[in-house]
Amino acid sequence: MHLSRREFLAASAAGAVAAGPLMADPLGMPIGTQTWPIRAAIGKDFHGTLKQIAGMGYRTIEMCSPPSYKEGFGALAGMSAVEMKKTIQAAGLRCESCHYQFKEMKEALDERIAFAKELGLKQMICSTFGVPGTAKTADWAKAASELNRIGEKTAASGIQTGFHNHDFEFQKIGNELIYDRLMAEFDAKLVKMQFQVAVIRLGYQAATYLTKYPGRFLSMHLSDWSTATNKQVAVGSGSVDWKGLFAAARTGGIKNYFVEMDLEFMKPSYDFLHGLK
Repeated sequence: MHLSRREFLAASAAGAVAAGPLMADPLGMPIGTQTWPIRAAIGKDFHGTLKQIAGMGYRTIEMCSPPSYKEGFGALAGMSAVEMKKTIQAAGLRCESCHYQFKEMKEALDERIAFAKELGLKQMICSTFGVPGTAKTADWAKAASELNRIGEKTAASGIQTGFHNHDFEFQKIGNELIYDRLMAEFDAKLVKMQFQVAVIRLGYQAATYLTKYPGRFLSMHLSDWSTATNKQVAVGSGSVDWKGLFAAARTGGIKNYFVEMDLEFMKPSYDFLHGLK
């Protein structure tokens, strides 16, 4: 089919408008959201909740594995990967990453990988090791070694294993930060990191670690923190230096990022990120 120059330009302009939310976003990546904070709504109306998210401007989601995340997601446990993928796509979203509990990754990995491949995942994230507060360095090292082996198996299927931090990893055993010990134990290729920006409330800046460990990161969970009120606030309303963080994210190797906040903060967080220059 032959297009005149005017027709071509008009079609290109229309395409640019349709792709608008993808063009100006940080790192040139579509803005995503983690579904854990809205799990109750997902359990009641999966498709409707996804449509609501897409209506805010979000284009990607990160799921939680229904078989082990019973609260909210348990309602989806009988859904096939194909059906779940169709529902997500019908809402105008896509999903390439999902959280898994360490126990299910150890006990049902083949089944989870098969489901992940059908869903179209590129990343399987271990959400936490769940070690006790009394755990020693050797316990953390043992868990890291087990996740390395899991990472070998997912890599063979074309999926990257990741590890998500919470506050636990930003405690010290002796003089050593647990997070630094994990970085020493993880195989840099088999296990990439998903950084939880919320640890800023403990005094730790994401940018510090994204630059300290170049190329070791896969994704981020985004939230913000007000030092004035000591409360979580919408992205862009708190103390995080977002321009500095995204500059460091390039060094860290970030492939995607997900706002992880309650519903009330999701739209203002999207609007701030979409307008960030």
